[in-house]
Amino acid sequence: MNSAVLQRTQIVFDGTALSIDQVNTIAAGRGDISLSDEESFVARINRGAEFLDSLWQKEGVIYGVTTGYGDSCTESIPADLVEELPHRLFTFHGCGMGEVFTLEQSRAIVAARIASLAKGSSGVRFRLLQQLVLLLQKDIIPVIPQEGSVGASGDLTPLSYVAAVLCGERKVWYRGHQRDTAEVFDELQIEPLKLYPKEGLAIMNGTAAMTGLACLAYKRAEYLAQLSARITSMMSVALDGNAYHFDSALFAVKPHPGQNQIAKWIHDDLNVGAAPRQNSRLQDRYSLRCAPHVVGVLQDSLPWLQQFIHNELNSANDNPIIDGENERVLHGGHFYGGHIAFAMDSLKNAVANLSDLLDRQIAQLVDVKFNNGLPANLSGVTGPRRSINHGFKAVQIGASAWTAEALKQTMPASVFSRSTECHNQDKVSMGTIAARDCIRVLQLTEQTTAAALMIAWQGIQLRVRSGGVDLEKLSTALNTTIRQIGDEFSFLEEDRELEQPLRKFVSLIQQRHWRLYEN
Repeated sequence: MNSAVLQRTQIVFDGTALSIDQVNTIAAGRGDISLSDEESFVARINRGAEFLDSLWQKEGVIYGVTTGYGDSCTESIPADLVEELPHRLFTFHGCGMGEVFTLEQSRAIVAARIASLAKGSSGVRFRLLQQLVLLLQKDIIPVIPQEGSVGASGDLTPLSYVAAVLCGERKVWYRGHQRDTAEVFDELQIEPLKLYPKEGLAIMNGTAAMTGLACLAYKRAEYLAQLSARITSMMSVALDGNAYHFDSALFAVKPHPGQNQIAKWIHDDLNVGAAPRQNSRLQDRYSLRCAPHVVGVLQDSLPWLQQFIHNELNSANDNPIIDGENERVLHGGHFYGGHIAFAMDSLKNAVANLSDLLDRQIAQLVDVKFNNGLPANLSGVTGPRRSINHGFKAVQIGASAWTAEALKQTMPASVFSRSTECHNQDKVSMGTIAARDCIRVLQLTEQTTAAALMIAWQGIQLRVRSGGVDLEKLSTALNTTIRQIGDEFSFLEEDRELEQPLRKFVSLIQQRHWRLYEN
């Protein structure tokens, strides 16, 4: 792995835009995190909290401060119970179910919530931001169940676990283990926070869970687009395909920029010049010939997906919005996760199509009817022992299974809006479910991609051994990838178990191990 990847990055929360890359850096545990103590920033954050305190004293009624929440907003809270209300909010939302988010995912969620609160429109104190940033600095990360959010009125249940941890409750990830928050705080001499009246709502009433996941999903998908292009180059070599399917003149007449970028990458990998007047090899099957058209859909989607995610990440996704500067409480629905829901539903569709594409390429390469002279299932055995060796037969079956499951997950979550919370939340985004689905589709597609890398590499090795491929004619970049795969995987001659190599390759893909293309 490139040593530069391991370098730590300085990241300051100061109310300016946080990037998707920075969230991924924080999630990977490679960020040196700090909170700005610039006087103007501290004053802007505190101004909202001070205004709320003044308004409460003067008028006595503020939603979520002196009233119940949601459908219970008509319920007045006695003055002597107001300070207890935030604790009640995160307590009754402590009903998350299912598997918990990974440590990486949970770091991203915390980072996304800090980014929103640092906009200064949520009525929280600077002290609360300090406590949230301290969690990242000490790597004390809330343990958050994945299930229970409908993605409007915010990720209430998942984010209740963040609020509870700030106050020394529930569980955290610490040094690789789940431990009681109170125990870790006591060990590190961290004082639990007592939330001010609006602060429980401000932490929970936002889109941080879905947005944190979306930041991670975006980077994984961005890499898979490039890796799918590189694998297609390898598949074309292994299948003795028509390299001129990716010619620049051909793609100039259909000018989708992302699609053309994919075609150019593949064409450059194969290191052939301009297409001749005619070519003896006419048309490869669609999974090779149309690969830029499939991968290009994702590549062309990345800019607007980035815009949706970046804007949500850097928004005050809360309700009510506290305008401390002009002393106004603005009631609305900024907790709604519609943009992330649409982005994640769209992204999982484009990613699942990569799995389908690679699965079809694999099917060609292992089948003697279509692979232009390679042995069945790419077995490396010759002679009498060939009959008892089956090469990548089971891996192909696995790739088909992973692809089928990925495709099954592409039903849009956002169309399953439910009316809930006594019909107050009567139209909801389902953004967190969409994001979780997208993460699952990415995992399955990465598994198919791992199989495709191994199988394409094996096919090239078989061509080289038969004298059908001269690696020196390929680009330096493609040769580098072929060599790097060989560093991690040995030629499959006699059958052997392939689970661990597959798992290793999935891990390398998720680490973005192979350096691919420069945009």
